[in-house]
Amino acid sequence: MKALRSVLAEAPLAWLLIAVPVTAGVHYAMPHAALLGFILACIAIIPLAGLLGHATEKLAARVGDAIGGFLNATLGNAAELIIALVALRAGMLDIVKASITGSIIGNLLLVLGAAFLFGGLRHPVQTFATIGARAQVGMMALAAIAILVPSIVSVVDGGRFVAKSVNFSILVSVVLLAVYLLSLVFSLRTHVHLFSDESAGSKDEPHGAYWSMSLAVGVMVGVTVLIVWMSEILVATVEHASKALGLSNLFVGVVVVAVVGNAAEHSTAVLMALRNRMEIAISIAVGSSTQIALFVAPLLVLLSLVVAPAPLSLAFTGVEVFLVLMATFVASILLVDGRSTWFTGVQLIAVYLMMAITVFGVPA
Repeated sequence: MKALRSVLAEAPLAWLLIAVPVTAGVHYAMPHAALLGFILACIAIIPLAGLLGHATEKLAARVGDAIGGFLNATLGNAAELIIALVALRAGMLDIVKASITGSIIGNLLLVLGAAFLFGGLRHPVQTFATIGARAQVGMMALAAIAILVPSIVSVVDGGRFVAKSVNFSILVSVVLLAVYLLSLVFSLRTHVHLFSDESAGSKDEPHGAYWSMSLAVGVMVGVTVLIVWMSEILVATVEHASKALGLSNLFVGVVVVAVVGNAAEHSTAVLMALRNRMEIAISIAVGSSTQIALFVAPLLVLLSLVVAPAPLSLAFTGVEVFLVLMATFVASILLVDGRSTWFTGVQLIAVYLMMAITVFGVPA
């Protein structure tokens, strides 16, 4: 009980955890109230994702910036992966693709922008190593090309390519997974110094007590189970909710589901930026986008062959391709000089808002 009180005392938005039992009660006692269930499920996932990111941060405090950023990005993406798997199993392939797009642009623009904004308000000019950031943005460009080519061909070649798109997507997914594994060797083994902050010892240190390994892992496992449960409810109610609100599946996937799933990255990246730990903040934000594009998306393609009613392909809509390309382009420009201010964050967030408004205008 003492450990639980300690966890809740440090967890971001812990008071919102009350939404978890409330969501379950509404979903099972009032199955006709799909819109209310959807809203409550979104609210419930936010503190759970934040708590998952917080537990990962505690574990990462023992292993350094490079591995710490990787752990935060990996477990921070757990919510998105779980939601996508549940939607995949339900056959909602358009929601899955939209959530992949939303997670990529959300991390590159909204999460990174929030980190730059709030970090810049405390520290006028923040610096970070550019080589590591460029390597991650370069991997994002590779992933953007991987979805650009089949998407263009599917438009030009029409139905003839659709029949081949599954095989194409499987082969490209294997290539992307191989590149992702090699990127782990690069960032965590052979060139780990490019992703670490050598001056971290002179910067603001994390607040709060260190957690034991068993406590951190226990919190991660427990929270993951709750996220799976809430994701089941979210996916079960998403279609009814989107119709009730007059929203397209594209907007729900790109904006609503992605923002909810990105809660862990938001809280942890902003926290690291406030402490002037920019290498790990960027590693979380950009690394999460890279991981979604190079690991989660190809993994979902392969898993769809087993768990989904129909296979998932990498042929995205033109709007989704455009959003990923533009997000990658804008982020690469603003990361190139290794310096950021609060206004850099404003620019990234503004681009994200314009994209969200554009997606909102797409007919349902």
